[in-house]
Amino acid sequence: MSETRKLYYEDVYQKEFTAEVLECRETDRGYEVVLDQTAFYPEGGGQPCDLGTLNGISVVDVQEKGSEIVHYTEKPLETGSKVTGKIDWARRLDLMQQHSGEHIVSGLVHEAYGYDNVGFHMSSDVITVDFSGVLTETQLAEIEAETNQKIWENTPVEIFYPPKEELEKLSYRSKKELTGQVRLVRFPGSDLCACCGTHVTHTGEIGAVKILSVENFHEGIRMTMICGKRVMDYLNMIDDQNHQISVKLSAKTDETAAAVARLQDENFRLKGKVSHMVDELCATEAKRWEDAGSVLLFHDGLESDQVRRMADAVMQTCSGCCAVFSKGEDGSYKYAMGELNGDLRQFTKEMNAALNGRGGGKPFFVQGSVKASEEEIRGFFRQ
Repeated sequence: MSETRKLYYEDVYQKEFTAEVLECRETDRGYEVVLDQTAFYPEGGGQPCDLGTLNGISVVDVQEKGSEIVHYTEKPLETGSKVTGKIDWARRLDLMQQHSGEHIVSGLVHEAYGYDNVGFHMSSDVITVDFSGVLTETQLAEIEAETNQKIWENTPVEIFYPPKEELEKLSYRSKKELTGQVRLVRFPGSDLCACCGTHVTHTGEIGAVKILSVENFHEGIRMTMICGKRVMDYLNMIDDQNHQISVKLSAKTDETAAAVARLQDENFRLKGKVSHMVDELCATEAKRWEDAGSVLLFHDGLESDQVRRMADAVMQTCSGCCAVFSKGEDGSYKYAMGELNGDLRQFTKEMNAALNGRGGGKPFFVQGSVKASEEEIRGFFRQ
């Protein structure tokens, strides 16, 4: 088994390199390429692998197997040949920003509250971190503010391999018991953690950290966060959304919340007026169909609750079965049917089968929807 020289530890900013192909093995995943040296970071420690090219051939995955770094490619490379590797630098920098920002947050949480980072995942859009204890949104806001202050101090990040005697004296974070040489990453004043990932060399390169959400998870919390360029992308998205809202509401961008509150109040008042009008319509229909026997009614644009209220009102007076149908925007019909002391179960089953419907309820009152035309509905009831 060949040992690969890890250029990504020697110079984290190396974007391009040359290497010799030691092995190229065909597998069901394509080709496994082993080089004498590489700048491609393999997946590990919660950090995704680097992507890029070898002689223009796409590298789709990178994994560490023993002392080898295996590059997965879609085409073969000749054993013994020299190749030029280029990593996707934008991806590498993004992952370094995310990983380094997470270290500072986790270190500050551990220092302030004693909680451990017990789960960590970096996706293409957010970082997810699980902590062993509960933190409020206020506490996390304080952690976020302190994290950004540490970032803007732009202190150097230290990566070192202490001898065993020194290691035993250090207090550092680690998710598991470690043996052999241990790689420690120190963010001065924030964190000291055993880690195999790639990191920025100065905290200022992280740019900024934003905590997006927190929820209870097992005995602690699950937090999502973003760092670096992702923060700018997020702010631009939020700014665009707020601009669209401000245009629609004819409000200044810093007054959209108040404008939405006014809109909610107006909507609440209008819903109250509509509800009152529906009550009046139900009372009118109940009086209109008094002692009429079974009744089939069509009223377009009613909500499900309003269809139910009308069917219930008319069934109280019509001395038979009342069925109310209301056409929606998609062309389907909501329905409600009721009959005092009646049993509509078999009738509803047959109707749903004939009119492509679904729904049910109590023996004397059912609700649902059908995908049929008014003519088809009237035709079924005439039968």
